Amino acid sequence: MSERDGPASRLRAMEEALERIGTSSDERETCRELAGFLVRTLCDAAAVELSGGGAVHERVAAEGATGLLDGPAPTPDPDRPVQVREGRGDGAAAHVVSVPLTARDEVHGRVLAARAHEGFGKDELATLRFAARLAGIHVGHARRLAAAEQTAVDLQMALVTEPGRPHPNLEIASRYLPLGGRALVGGDWFEAVRLHFGRTLLVVGDVMGHGLDAAVDMNAYRAVLREIAATDLAPHRVLRQMDALSAADETRRPATCLVVRVDPARGMAVYASAGHLPPAVFTGGGAGELLDVPVGPPLGTGIGGYEALARPIGPEQTLLLYTDGLVERRGEDIDTSLARLTALRMSAGARPLDVVDTVCDGLDALHAEDDVAVVAARPRPRQPQDTGTGTGTNSGTGSGSGD
Repeated sequence: MSERDGPASRLRAMEEALERIGTSSDERETCRELAGFLVRTLCDAAAVELSGGGAVHERVAAEGATGLLDGPAPTPDPDRPVQVREGRGDGAAAHVVSVPLTARDEVHGRVLAARAHEGFGKDELATLRFAARLAGIHVGHARRLAAAEQTAVDLQMALVTEPGRPHPNLEIASRYLPLGGRALVGGDWFEAVRLHFGRTLLVVGDVMGHGLDAAVDMNAYRAVLREIAATDLAPHRVLRQMDALSAADETRRPATCLVVRVDPARGMAVYASAGHLPPAVFTGGGAGELLDVPVGPPLGTGIGGYEALARPIGPEQTLLLYTDGLVERRGEDIDTSLARLTALRMSAGARPLDVVDTVCDGLDALHAEDDVAVVAARPRPRQPQDTGTGTGTNSGTGSGSGD
């Protein structure tokens, strides 16, 4: 931009700045856009440096003849928005200005702009300050958004990282992977509830949507599940109760849910599903299969109609529960996605943690398109000293589908 063009050129440059700077919520991308804009319109070289909690600046973007920026940089001051340095460390001529990146009275860093032979005019400095201010606003917004997202992730991790205590005769492993490093957290969750007679209730669920609202609803579903589980109902009746209570709250989001009651003493597992993907079972030889569990409507609809499926399970088998983020891929048929899961082969004698590792690695869960929650469980072999007291073969009523 030539100073001779005056206000008209300044206006055109500001319009370009509004269009080109802050096109994403990534603060570093905003800085790259700022540096590129300045080199195109104002100067021979530009750099943008961000600061964290202290005064240390990290250069995150640079464009043009960056050698012009060598030497001590003028330190920006919010009360003196443009600081000037004439000359370079090697004695060559350079005109360098420094402007703070500010927003809401917060300083997020500084921008350096340099020219090789002439200084900056009044309108050019005004454009530089405008662009820096605009970038500062976007950087501040990105940082507030990142802080809010991290709060949601921390909440979710605190809620789902450690499921409840299973019975000692059931070995479990679990993992929760939020979508991306900065993505809004979703409503994926899992739980293990210790029941009487050596049984354990395993649950995995997925609340529709993302963000703090989904995390709050997830916690509500989890609390309801714990309360109902204490009554020792069969899995399909647990879902029926959860559906009725959730439907009474019009603000609660629908959720899918899979409930499994594992009874190692009797070698039996009972399954019930509310709109959830089927569980998988891996044998001692490493092969996997999906279980054809009857699927009822998602929780919160008030429709009910859940059924149970009873299947034998032994110490050589590992049960896998998961949310859809593990298998689903955009544009792919769900049968193809599920076939990829069952095509995985476990090593002989794989423990639940090994199964979780193999599944997450084999399906590239770190780069999934949604949050991922996974639970693997395997009955422990009965020890010779087991007498049946407390975990005995008298497992009470209801390990079959007719409870």
